[in-house]
Amino acid sequence: MTSVRIGLLLSRSGTYRLLADACRAGALRAIEAVNADPSLPLTLDPVERDPAGEADAYAPLCAELAAEGARHVLGCVTSWSRKEVIPALERTGTVLWYPCPYEGFEASSQVVYAHACPSQHLVPLLAWAVPRFGRRVVLAGSNYIWGWETNRVARDLIEGAGGRVLAERHLPLGDEDVGRLVAEIRATRPDFVLNSLVGASSYAFLRAMAGLRAEDLAVPVLSCNLTECELPALGPAAEGLIAAGPSFGQGLGSFETAAHAAVLSLARRMASAGPEAPLDALLAAPDGGLLAIDPATHHATLPVLIAQVEGGAFRVLERHEAVAPDPYLSRRPSLPAAPHLRAVTP
Repeated sequence: MTSVRIGLLLSRSGTYRLLADACRAGALRAIEAVNADPSLPLTLDPVERDPAGEADAYAPLCAELAAEGARHVLGCVTSWSRKEVIPALERTGTVLWYPCPYEGFEASSQVVYAHACPSQHLVPLLAWAVPRFGRRVVLAGSNYIWGWETNRVARDLIEGAGGRVLAERHLPLGDEDVGRLVAEIRATRPDFVLNSLVGASSYAFLRAMAGLRAEDLAVPVLSCNLTECELPALGPAAEGLIAAGPSFGQGLGSFETAAHAAVLSLARRMASAGPEAPLDALLAAPDGGLLAIDPATHHATLPVLIAQVEGGAFRVLERHEAVAPDPYLSRRPSLPAAPHLRAVTP
């Protein structure tokens, strides 16, 4: 029986701790399943590092994991931290299995993207929302690449459909001062808000939006990155939230589910191709149908679900099976066109 080291690079504290905890729980659950499976010729030995939410800590800790023999690492939550570790991955030949949604426009030879890209979250979410709510939108995001790029693509899609972005605002990661943003929403009364805030900033914003509902100003809030693992932190403030992701309503959030699938898929592929096999060989090896990974871009084919929080849990509103990844949006997505209006005279 071969023992294979696997790195876990996840923050146990900081503004996005709940997301990292969900990823860690999914990874550890998969490691336990692998180690208890007598049909697999290997066991997984987890080695953990905690960057504590500090972006500058990720690259050196990733290098430490590689030095300790971890050729594969499950980790990072933010796009900032993922991009920080890519040079270390390239230097050491380590592979990152990334279990979180991201903004697209990346395809690294050292990263496997096990969660959704924009063609699997933002595009279908807006395509669902615009015909139902309208095209006057406020964009809110954290002030780093996830917020910038998600809002950039959203603006292109909304304006291309004849819509209007009434405001676009970005808050520093962890900033809970949402008063100005909410006041602007109160003043402009958009058809909906796209919330690309992360962690504590998102929680503060959703609580404030619940306050607007109490004032009889109910503005739908949409998200591409909020899942079940954050609902306990939000309580009633989450009611009505509409989100897109590859899984809802299974008792596990999509972060935990993606991390679990990534680790289990890796183990099964190593069992077939060998623990020392290069990534291309691993991606060509069978994994029992867990994750279909595009060998050209290293992105997973995933289902797309649109869901809404009702009574403290997500209820699925729409489902699309096996949506292929398109990380560069090369297929030129578009939203339903704005209706043509004509004057009618008696």
